[in-house]
Amino acid sequence: MITGARRTAGVCKLALLTAALAGLALLSTPASAEHLRDLASIAGVRHNQLIGYGLVVGLDGSGDQTTQTPFTVQSVVSMLQQLGVNLPQGTQLQLKNVAAVMVTASLPPFSQPGQTLDITVSSMGNAKSLRGGTLLMTPLKGADGQVYGMAQGNVLVGGVGVQAGGGGGGGSSLTVNHLSVGKISGGATVERAVASALGENNIIRLELNTADFATASRVVEAINDKYGAGIAYALDSRVIRVQAPSSSDQRVSFIGSLQDMQVNPAEQPAKVIMNARTGSVVMNRAVTLDTCAISHGNLSVSVNADTQVSQPNPLSGGRTVVTQNPQVGIKADSGKVMLVKGGASLAEVVKALNAIGATPQDLLSILQAMKAAGSLRAELEII
Repeated sequence: MITGARRTAGVCKLALLTAALAGLALLSTPASAEHLRDLASIAGVRHNQLIGYGLVVGLDGSGDQTTQTPFTVQSVVSMLQQLGVNLPQGTQLQLKNVAAVMVTASLPPFSQPGQTLDITVSSMGNAKSLRGGTLLMTPLKGADGQVYGMAQGNVLVGGVGVQAGGGGGGGSSLTVNHLSVGKISGGATVERAVASALGENNIIRLELNTADFATASRVVEAINDKYGAGIAYALDSRVIRVQAPSSSDQRVSFIGSLQDMQVNPAEQPAKVIMNARTGSVVMNRAVTLDTCAISHGNLSVSVNADTQVSQPNPLSGGRTVVTQNPQVGIKADSGKVMLVKGGASLAEVVKALNAIGATPQDLLSILQAMKAAGSLRAELEII
């Protein structure tokens, strides 16, 4: 049986959304000045991801089941060989206190050897918990395969697991938070610095977080007004080249002053973001509509099967026959047609949809139809 969406809960939700958006419309003002550091980043000043494979030892019987994770045994054997311990051929290790893990970290820009990094340790086998374990020395590599750090230390797991009762899966179990992932603050040491081309040829490149020709033009104008004509020029809607001092000390001071500049960004284009799974709809203040009419109503369709049994007379030699007589019923609730005038503001759009009893899921379909009809003056994005 297929029924129409319930209106009561949807109307309440949209009533709250209408009030919030109405307040937003009243408070809406032209885009204020922002620091350049919030609008753009500097090319070459970035984090680099590091990754490594290692072993966590010292677990209280909560490590990998080695019969199901043979790579853990291979790693232990290889490590023992490097330490001068050679196991006899055919030795079958039954380990309970060891877990194979992946270690990840983020290398900040301009990091130098000797600095420490926070690392995340994640189980890649079937270990029940990493609580109380110690990560053995693990090299951390970048995308180029070079080692940029070494990690080691005691793993901190923010959780607890409790199990009581008999074995074989018949006992009770209680787990708080996630036990197969832990962190080590300052658990890695930087061993290699990443080469930086910042200021090469006395040029730095600003990259806007959001590509926009108007904003790029305003940034160039603001820089040239402060430092002189020809200091900055835009390559496209995102990248801006800026002439920088040749001295590294002066360049650092120049970049710091540059990032503190106030720039008025261009108004963002009208956009509607819809989450089809949760029914969430987010619209910015610039959304308007052309004149359109909206019809909304609920349609209920029910399909029932009437079972009939045909019984033959006694001693007639016939057979019992069962037949299905499907019955289809359609019920259409009274719908409404609402006219939305052209140029309606954000609050008016939502208020109009709320007035015809649209639920969040109905709103998704209505906005899609408006966009297809060319009435929605906004970019529509479904996530």
